[in-house]
Amino acid sequence: MHSKNIRCILIDDEPLALEVLKAHLSAHKNIEVVNTYGNGLDALEWLKDQTVDAVFTDINMPGISGLDLVKNQYPSPHAVIFTTAHPNYAADAFEFEALDYLLKPISPDRLEKAVKRLEEYMQMKKGGDDGVLLKPDFVFVKVDGQHQKVNYSDIQYVEAFADYVKIWTANEKRIVTLQTMRNMEMSLPSDLFVRIHRSFIVAKNKIEAIQNNAVVIGGKQLPVGKNYKDLVQSIVQKTRLR
Repeated sequence: MHSKNIRCILIDDEPLALEVLKAHLSAHKNIEVVNTYGNGLDALEWLKDQTVDAVFTDINMPGISGLDLVKNQYPSPHAVIFTTAHPNYAADAFEFEALDYLLKPISPDRLEKAVKRLEEYMQMKKGGDDGVLLKPDFVFVKVDGQHQKVNYSDIQYVEAFADYVKIWTANEKRIVTLQTMRNMEMSLPSDLFVRIHRSFIVAKNKIEAIQNNAVVIGGKQLPVGKNYKDLVQSIVQKTRLR
């Protein structure tokens, strides 16, 4: 990738946290920090007339929280990476399709993983407009300029990835395509798949267990969003032994 081709802003009410994050990002030659803000309101005002590729934002801030900032712009035109000392906001963050969630103090190694994730996202975003083409027992999704066939029976779950989705199949293989979760939800047959969260669609027959706030697929716990709990419980009611 060419240098300085990912433009970012940083938002945090702690000046030292801004300085540290900016210093860590300076080690990544493809990242350009175009502005920093000590509060979300100033950043939101700037974003009304400006565009960036990514926003790194704290969550707990005076005036407007990082979550409220993202809600105000959802669906976001840029990637969002949260930087916070509080792990308990992660579920809310991913409800709004955050690209990553970094816990302070952020180590250079962890930040490097986030930057690689951001690079991957930017590379895919430049790949063009992808689509979904339905067939009776499978779906075609556009990947790297070609339509790739994916059998419904192979799909474990679909995960939101900013403007893209990741289709997870057996053996943890993933297929990434430019697509909205809303379009995926409408395209996949409702008798086989169910939306459980803003960021997850799952194959009903791949569900291994259903807990209060999660379903288990392939040994992984996937969160159930507040607005989808009744729908998930209806699956249990229809299929449980009496």
